[in-house]
Amino acid sequence: MKNLLKKYGHIWALGYGFIYLPWFLYLEKTVKSYAVMHTRLDDYIPFNEYFVIPYLLWFVYVAGAVLYFFFTSRQEYYRLCTFLFTGMTLSLIICTFFPNGTDLRMPVDSQKNICSFLVSLIHAADTSTNVFPSIHVYNSLGVHAAVMNSLVLQNRHGVRRLSFFLMIAICLSTMFLKQHSVTDVIGAMLLAYLIYAFVYGEDYAGSRRTVRRKALG
Repeated sequence: MKNLLKKYGHIWALGYGFIYLPWFLYLEKTVKSYAVMHTRLDDYIPFNEYFVIPYLLWFVYVAGAVLYFFFTSRQEYYRLCTFLFTGMTLSLIICTFFPNGTDLRMPVDSQKNICSFLVSLIHAADTSTNVFPSIHVYNSLGVHAAVMNSLVLQNRHGVRRLSFFLMIAICLSTMFLKQHSVTDVIGAMLLAYLIYAFVYGEDYAGSRRTVRRKALG
């Protein structure tokens, strides 16, 4: 047990879920009046139920990345968790003091196809509130940033390309499913830009150069 705790003691960071989930669920239940996030550009984006596939792959994408770095690089795991959890907390703070939601959702025929059925399940489980900034977009950007900055994955070009295309598909899915406004996506991108500088700034770049020099002898 002592050896396991020593090897995997960094699991403590995942305890953040006990902070995020109750807070998020509380907002989901209590926010009734909110600012509507809707731009004219949203009206030009057609609904497409097939985007539910990358939308749901987000769960695998984010959880898979956290687990991968958990077992391969404690430092990169902490960097990713810092990126994700900082942005998620700021998002909850924004939604707490600036209640927001969207009016973009439309009726979906759950009998049309399997993708429409999955969209109907999402609508039943998830309210149209607490959308700005989009956590789907923010976390996708965070995972891709972790992949691109990873020394472990620096030569895994296929993985890096796959991560890029999945990240783009997930970001687009939030708008084509009418789960989020363009405003929510832009807000998430701006937040990710700010947090990126904090997590992967000059200090991190310096540490990467040091690791490379040691590896080259």
